[in-house]
Amino acid sequence: MAASLDEPERFAVLFDRHAPTIHQYVARRLGRDAADDVTAETFLTAFRIRARYDSGRAGVRPWLHGIAAKLISRHRREEVRALKLLARTGHDPVAETWTDSADDRVTAQAASRPLAKALAALSEGDRHALLLFAWADFTYQEIAEALDIPVGTVRSRLNRARRKLRATTAPYSPLDPHAPEGDPA
Repeated sequence: MAASLDEPERFAVLFDRHAPTIHQYVARRLGRDAADDVTAETFLTAFRIRARYDSGRAGVRPWLHGIAAKLISRHRREEVRALKLLARTGHDPVAETWTDSADDRVTAQAASRPLAKALAALSEGDRHALLLFAWADFTYQEIAEALDIPVGTVRSRLNRARRKLRATTAPYSPLDPHAPEGDPA
């Protein structure tokens, strides 16, 4: 990162290395259309503030995801709207490409509506922490760095989010033969 201050073209290496994962994460949160813009804005912001990057951090990945998370917050309404649409329709075009086997598709479709509804109902902070953990494979420390919060807060947010998701989705588990079919609402 520091080298890019004297030679800005070296920032391209950072972009090449991390843009695909940032884009995938943002696409999962906001959809493909917004992901292009938010990813570009993430790296534009990172480039502009690169002099403020703390080289004592564990890595640049949490820093970049933190920037993306702040930008995602601006698009929160679109995210909640998409989750509510998924809850109503059960159709998730982003996740479709991730699901290869028929068994996975059946399980994912059965769980997608109540899960999307539960995700939409989470607070923004809880949703950020949970999705960085689940979709970006971040450690608690990386989530803390990305969101600029203490690790203890990450633990609390994840615990609360998991509890809420379990309470909301458990009655509709695709693995439960007694679970009701269809939308829980």
